[in-house]
Amino acid sequence: MNWEILFVFALLVLTLASFVWEKVPPDVTAVSLFAVLLLTGLLPHENAFDVFSNPAPVTVGAMFILSAALVKCGVVDRISAFVERAGSLPYPIVILIMVALVATLSAFINNTPVVVVFLPVILGLARKMKLAPSKLLIPLSYAAVLGGTCTLVGTSTNLIVNGIAVSNGQPSIGLFELAQLGVPLAVIGGIYLAVVGKKVLPVREMLTDILSDEERREYLTEAFVQPDSAMIGKTLHESGLKQTRGVRVLEIVRHGVAIPIDPKATTLAPGDRLFLSCRPKGIAAARSVEGLNLVSDLQLGLEQIAAHEGSLVEAVVLPQSDLVGRTVRGVNFRQRFRLVAVALHRKGQNVREAIETLPIEPGDVLLMMGTDEAINSLRGSEDLVLFDRARTPTKSPTSKILLVLSVIAGVIGCSALKILPIEIAAVTGVVVLLVSRVLSSKEAYGSVEWNLIFLIFGMLAMGMALESTGAASLLANGLVSAVNLLGASHHHALIALAIIYLTTMVLTEILSNTAIAALMAPIALQVAAEMGVDPRPFVVAVMFAASAAFSTPIGYQTNTYVYGVGGYRFTDFLKIGFPLNLMCFTMAMIYVPRIWPF
Repeated sequence: MNWEILFVFALLVLTLASFVWEKVPPDVTAVSLFAVLLLTGLLPHENAFDVFSNPAPVTVGAMFILSAALVKCGVVDRISAFVERAGSLPYPIVILIMVALVATLSAFINNTPVVVVFLPVILGLARKMKLAPSKLLIPLSYAAVLGGTCTLVGTSTNLIVNGIAVSNGQPSIGLFELAQLGVPLAVIGGIYLAVVGKKVLPVREMLTDILSDEERREYLTEAFVQPDSAMIGKTLHESGLKQTRGVRVLEIVRHGVAIPIDPKATTLAPGDRLFLSCRPKGIAAARSVEGLNLVSDLQLGLEQIAAHEGSLVEAVVLPQSDLVGRTVRGVNFRQRFRLVAVALHRKGQNVREAIETLPIEPGDVLLMMGTDEAINSLRGSEDLVLFDRARTPTKSPTSKILLVLSVIAGVIGCSALKILPIEIAAVTGVVVLLVSRVLSSKEAYGSVEWNLIFLIFGMLAMGMALESTGAASLLANGLVSAVNLLGASHHHALIALAIIYLTTMVLTEILSNTAIAALMAPIALQVAAEMGVDPRPFVVAVMFAASAAFSTPIGYQTNTYVYGVGGYRFTDFLKIGFPLNLMCFTMAMIYVPRIWPF
């Protein structure tokens, strides 16, 4: 073992540790890894930029854009409406209908926007069925995951693994080749969720449930500090405003800019604009909100500007949101959206203190308060999706809908019939949509999850480094040697396949499935080469294992989304997801060698 192999292994461990640590965004870690590989020469300069010739990232980006077009023209909204009408049906039937529709959509377009569109529909359905949303949201995510396993374009991991296989001289996976196993898995998964979902899935609270009845009815009031006010030069504590029961200072705006609020340090100045929240049992109880007089009630030298009854609404942060990585204070949240962030839910935790300084992440659920007018103006936002009601389907012209469906059908048809490679068909489809102005270039670029694209490039570089240094060969030799000690020789290939599948599955549950797919594919190919068997079943095993992530909320992005929305705990996914993982593993070990022989 030379120093290059040792160094690559060290980089691999550090990269995986960074993914788990989550202090550095995964795409930044991946790009940093790429830079280190170049600087150390572990990836020769003349070969390093071959990662950009891999068709997988381009195809993934094109599929994001095609998915955005399908969502924009309202097709996904119209399909989701069918689920909403099923509220009078029994729970198992509702689950089967939902799995069928969501899985079918996810087989052809990016599953994250599918789940985002369905979220408010499923929440409305839960209210109609008088069920906790937690009884329906995990099945929604699992349906998207299962649908993604049915086709080559169903998930980015399939495209990545296929791209690596093709770059190593293997024939490309057919568009519907995976359906031979993916469709039976989706059917069995749907039946499993319909039978056990209502019993096993928990009853969990959403963000609005953490508030008392009084807290749900608050008035939003704006006031400013008069020039002769006794509050000038005093902190909120000293002025007595902080201690006034039923009144909260949400924001102080000075010279048009929101300033940090420290009750014991921030002093008030003439003309400061205060944004206050008042409970009914506080000062708002004295008179109607229209006649609320802060001056006479508080005697603090405040003059009221406006007052409105506040409404509460929950929303999830989208992956491409401009809010990601920034704080509530940093984006001037109240001024930008005319709403106040009251609480935040992330990874099973409800946060109500100091949320204005917490960097926002994709999948965060925000509980916000504001006027109905402000809430309605947020509908259709590219940053947040509201949960209070289903989205109004986009009223696109029939010709535009038919064009989008025709383009996507053309992409699928050309790829399925092998007229064009999937990457060429997808890029051509994007060009048609842009030229026909179904999407603007800004909308197209905005729909691509660029952090995922750069993550793919970085991890492809790591895969190349594993191969070029001999690290992948060393790992494969070790695995083959271990397998040779187990069982009869005619079972060795199956044992190796099981090890590859289980390793990929376990790593996917705790790390980025995209990153793990890019790492495991070269190793799987090397194992097949060492054993002298067809690499096809190993490639397929990595595809399914990297997608079928059910046991944790962090293994797949759609799981992360419903994790926050449904108020789930980490163990909720394990209870219902682990049996599903075992089902997928068992079926893969039985049918992969039969469909794709060694």
